[in-house]
Amino acid sequence: MTKIYHNPRCTKSRQALQLLEERGVEAEVIKYLETPPSKKELAEIVKLLGIPAEALVRKKEPLFKELNLGEQTLTNQQWIATMVEHPKLIERPIVIHEGKAAIGRPTEKIAEILDA
Repeated sequence: MTKIYHNPRCTKSRQALQLLEERGVEAEVIKYLETPPSKKELAEIVKLLGIPAEALVRKKEPLFKELNLGEQTLTNQQWIATMVEHPKLIERPIVIHEGKAAIGRPTEKIAEILDA
């Protein structure tokens, strides 16, 4: 099953969902601001993406600055816990398809995992 961690207010997220629909890919749409991933789910996403957890953080989000996260050194688990507590900080959209994951910035990254 394909999943998309989606924010309907985000242009890139809407483009990613449109790409899936155009390709005929049925996806479970997870509005992650309403239903945040658990620590375990987020750790799995980070693993599938092959990136450190910090790379999944939206550093331009005002909340990032409010929480003084730029001045802290956190472990992967601490970044994951922070994103679970503050899902606004999670980069979007994230698509998981057949054991692969991509952040849809740019949308072509999603096409790459669909075509793989």
